Amino acid sequence: MTAETAREPRTTPSACAAGAPSAVLDGPVSHAISRVSRLHRIAAGRALRDLGLHPGQEFLMMHLWDTGPVRQAELIKAVGLDPSTVTKMLQRLEHAGHVRRRPDPADRRASLVEATDTSCGLLVEVRRAWGELERQTLAGLDASERTELARLLGKVEGALCTEAARGGGACDGAAPAGTDPCSEPRPAEPPLL
Repeated sequence: MTAETAREPRTTPSACAAGAPSAVLDGPVSHAISRVSRLHRIAAGRALRDLGLHPGQEFLMMHLWDTGPVRQAELIKAVGLDPSTVTKMLQRLEHAGHVRRRPDPADRRASLVEATDTSCGLLVEVRRAWGELERQTLAGLDASERTELARLLGKVEGALCTEAARGGGACDGAAPAGTDPCSEPRPAEPPLL
C-alpha cells in the first residue's frame, strides 16, 4: 500500500447510505453511538425541563438519593463534572429546595450535600421520566433485542471505562447503598421490557 492509498478514506455502502461524513468512515459504530447519544440527551432534556431540571442535574440527584449525604468534593468526583458546573447545579437545586448544603461535622472546611425530604416527589418524577424515555428509546426493539443491546452496551462501557482509567479518569459506577431520604416503602413498578 502506498502512502497515497493509505490516506484515502474507506467507504462502505452502509456508511454512504447513512450520509456519514468521510472522516468517520473508519468508525461507523462510534459515529452511530455519538448520534444516538445526542438524540437521547435531547429527549432527556425535554423530559427534565418539564420537571424544572437542567440536563445533568438528575444524575447529581440520583447520586444523592442513593448515597445520602456526601462531601461536595466527593460528589464532584462521582459525577465527573467540572467543579464550577457542579457548584452551579447545586445552587440551582438548593434554590429549588431539592438539596441542602451544610458544614461537614468531621471537617468544617468541607461541605456535605444531601437530598432534602421534599425532593422525594422529584425522585418519583425523575423515575417516571426515565421510564418513559426508556420506552421511547427502545420502542422499535423486542425483548430479546433490548436484552442484547443492554449486554452489548455494557461491554462497550466496560472497554471505555478501562481506557478512561488508563488515562487517569474515573468511571461512573453504581452508587453504594446509603441513606435514602425517600425511604418509605414504594410500590413495585412494572418492568420496562
